[in-house]
Amino acid sequence: MGFLLKISAFIDVVNEKIGGVCNWLVLLACVVSAANAMVRYAYDMSSNAWLEVQWYMFAVIVMFGAAYTLKRNEHVRVDLLYMTLSRRGQLWVDILGTIFFLIPTCAILAWLSWPFFMQAFNVNEHSSNAGGLVRWPIKLVLPVGFVLVALQGLSELIKRVAFLNDIPVESLEAHYERPTQ
Repeated sequence: MGFLLKISAFIDVVNEKIGGVCNWLVLLACVVSAANAMVRYAYDMSSNAWLEVQWYMFAVIVMFGAAYTLKRNEHVRVDLLYMTLSRRGQLWVDILGTIFFLIPTCAILAWLSWPFFMQAFNVNEHSSNAGGLVRWPIKLVLPVGFVLVALQGLSELIKRVAFLNDIPVESLEAHYERPTQ
């Protein structure tokens, strides 16, 4: 189990660093958006490339930030019974959900999005907008993002199984906080 926990820790570090980049991308996307709006309204100028940069940053934030969000146990839950379960019960729901839903779904989506990227890469796809950007790099974000989420799911699975086997896990963020609405 020690080896698996080391793999889990490595995955956590990778996704933590990527999450940090995504946090900065949020700020950068806001700055680019504000600058685009200012240039458009103040100087009556526009750039499709800068608009597409915003979209690309948003795509990276969503796809790469998903694994970071999963690592921090801050993803959205819809299960109404989850909050009524004991901690062990919640961990079992997490384990079963990861095995039967999260990892298979991410694997299928990564597999299906790979040809989408490869087709764009093979033809060096560009935006149809005047002054637009190359499209294939952003299409690579789809399969990579799903792989990152699947890997983080594997990391969370390892940590939860270890915890249930009474192996101390410092990086387990399994505390569920009920949303206030």
